[in-house]
Amino acid sequence: MSPTRFASEHKWLYIGAIVVLVGLVITGLIRFSSVRHTNETANKANQLSDALVAAGYPAPDEETIEQTLGTDGGAVCEDPGSALKNGLYRIQQLSNGATGPGMRPVIADSKAVAVERIVLQVYCPDQVDDFDEAVDDLKTDDTVKR
Repeated sequence: MSPTRFASEHKWLYIGAIVVLVGLVITGLIRFSSVRHTNETANKANQLSDALVAAGYPAPDEETIEQTLGTDGGAVCEDPGSALKNGLYRIQQLSNGATGPGMRPVIADSKAVAVERIVLQVYCPDQVDDFDEAVDDLKTDDTVKR
């Protein structure tokens, strides 16, 4: 049997092997990307948890941080100093909780602003200055009883 005849009779075997090999390479690249993303997410969550504890705040469990903030900080890092976010922050999170005409702004606890600043420092440090400018005129105090 000549080598060219052997190769032509088994070309489907070669093609099948190449398809399987390409499939394994693609699967490996996809899995590598997701593992790298998971490691980066875990590292950021660990960093935030350590920063919160170092500042004297309780830290949520790291899985919750990973799911909520991912690798890029999610909604927290999407232009934190914008007028819309600033308005929503003042109306929704810094109010007395009533609805309608009874809703009034309150003096915010300084911890709420400090914790968000820590999150920004870990996930998007380039946004910290914009955030500081946006909350610079907020009136904060130690309003939460310990």
